[in-house]
Amino acid sequence: MKRLFYIFTFALMCNQSWADIYKYTDSNGVTTYTNIKPEGKSKAELIISGPKTTETPPAIREKKPATKTPAPANFPKVDNQTQNQRDQKRRELLMNELAQEKQALENARLLYEEAQNTPEVYRGANGKTFRNVAKYEEKLRVIEAEIQAHERNIELLNKELNL
Repeated sequence: MKRLFYIFTFALMCNQSWADIYKYTDSNGVTTYTNIKPEGKSKAELIISGPKTTETPPAIREKKPATKTPAPANFPKVDNQTQNQRDQKRRELLMNELAQEKQALENARLLYEEAQNTPEVYRGANGKTFRNVAKYEEKLRVIEAEIQAHERNIELLNKELNL
């Protein structure tokens, strides 16, 4: 009984995974295998044919021009003065955030310059001083990533503010 169950399950799974497989060679001599029949000059050879179904493919939706739908009667409305106040407040917040981000970028650049001029060192067991190049480079990479993040934030804030 178990054997019959496994055979039946395997047959159902295999039936779902069959598809037409095409093989074609392009003008550069590259051989490609695909489940989509290529269009154009290349001649495709059908390698594996999947089961034929009587289902029709789903209809392709046509894009309709965007039309403005009317708002429901109970939809909250805001007068122009209130909306302008909100927009102005939002702009002020974004300008403050932009100023803070520019200051943080300047601080990160100063930190980077300082880090470049101070190498990482350690003392050995015999008292000699050695440079720790890996730690130095890692410290610089972290600061560089911070600088890039601040630059990206400034770019996005400028885009948001249309500057």
